[in-house]
Amino acid sequence: MRPVTRPNAPQTELPIRNNPSAQRAAGTVSFQDELNKQLQVRQQQPVTFSAHALERLRMRNIRLTQDDMTRLGSAIDRVAAKGGRESLVVYNDTAYLINVKNRTVITAVDKAHMQDHVFTKIDSAVFA
Repeated sequence: MRPVTRPNAPQTELPIRNNPSAQRAAGTVSFQDELNKQLQVRQQQPVTFSAHALERLRMRNIRLTQDDMTRLGSAIDRVAAKGGRESLVVYNDTAYLINVKNRTVITAVDKAHMQDHVFTKIDSAVFA
């Protein structure tokens, strides 16, 4: 009698993917690339104002130029990159309470109305 042996199965080698550029060439996207893409999309969204904020701007005669809007947007981008959710942005003697996720100014307080004003429920502050 002869012993029964199994035929040797062909051994396949698993591909080794140590090279990040090889992964990108294969069609996969790195986490950093996806994060940068999402941040860029978020940065392109405009800054909006709640009805309350618009009323405060009108009452306090606060006028914003396009440059002011750009600076507010830049401040929101910096806070978002650090993980802020509700932020106080101080710019040109005016404080803006901002919901970072929605890029929405919730209220605005000028220097004349800041006396004894307390800001609560914020997790970050930026001087723009």
